[in-house]
Amino acid sequence: MRINYHAMNFVDTRFGRIEGIHYDPLYSNRRTDGCDVTKKTVLSTPYGDLIPQYETEDIGRRARKPVYFFKNRNLKSLPIQQQTVIKTAVGDIPAELVTFYESGHIKRIFPLDGKLSGFWSWKNEMELAEPTTIDTPGGPVTAKLLGIQFYENSSLKSLTLWPNEEAEIETPYGCIAFRKGAAFYENGNLRSIEPLKKTDIPTPVGTITAFDNEPNGIHGDINSLQFDPDGLVSALSTIDNEIAVGFPSGSTQLFKPGSKNNVCGDERKVSVPMKVRFDKNTVIFNEGTPFSIESCSFDIRKHTLNTGMPAYACSA
Repeated sequence: MRINYHAMNFVDTRFGRIEGIHYDPLYSNRRTDGCDVTKKTVLSTPYGDLIPQYETEDIGRRARKPVYFFKNRNLKSLPIQQQTVIKTAVGDIPAELVTFYESGHIKRIFPLDGKLSGFWSWKNEMELAEPTTIDTPGGPVTAKLLGIQFYENSSLKSLTLWPNEEAEIETPYGCIAFRKGAAFYENGNLRSIEPLKKTDIPTPVGTITAFDNEPNGIHGDINSLQFDPDGLVSALSTIDNEIAVGFPSGSTQLFKPGSKNNVCGDERKVSVPMKVRFDKNTVIFNEGTPFSIESCSFDIRKHTLNTGMPAYACSA
């Protein structure tokens, strides 16, 4: 006999029964089902007791958010009624939203999960954030965290900082201040960070000043300064260096950062970083043709361009 879960007002999970549920077709697709919860329920998990959100308490969380399940009824996404401390392998982390792997292991933790609108901005949300300390493989990191991601084996995958937040972390090239976020390999080695300021990094072709003046993305999963599994630099962005590649024939080719108009007008230029990547004893500029490090010479020069930092708010 097939059980019609959508006709029931409860669902049994590996962490306990959630009661007072109401399914909404808007929350369902071929991979997941979602439901509203209207009754207080306590789930006993390896990470602490969690209460699914069942009512709205303040302006920042006006709408009750759905609980999502995998098709096998295991929890996929759990909004929590009140910010609750989650016990993890890297420390205690406050959470308003937790997502899971199908196995039940935590995938992501969001310390805050407010509903942004014209009345409640990300700046309002950030004011509620408190600094949290994470025991990363590169040492403890203390900052206001937007989100934390884990591998299924519970090791740290990445952490994302709120805008304008900064922290320090140990890297294969010393302690480096970073912004936006940091990412790690499953074995714990550092995968990438977003440098806070211009930082000199030794590379297979010489020392390059790493800095991206306009990093992409809103999370710390991928960053401009990247390392291979052995800890060697594998990619970076620079606005301060240009590199002349010398070929065995005696010819040269120059690679350098670019420039573009600022969003506020063409009277002010901003730099476009040159991306440098190292792969299998080659160097690649802006995802172009690979050049052999053994066969070519590389002259790293100071790049000077009359540009400014990007501006996102234009004066009247």
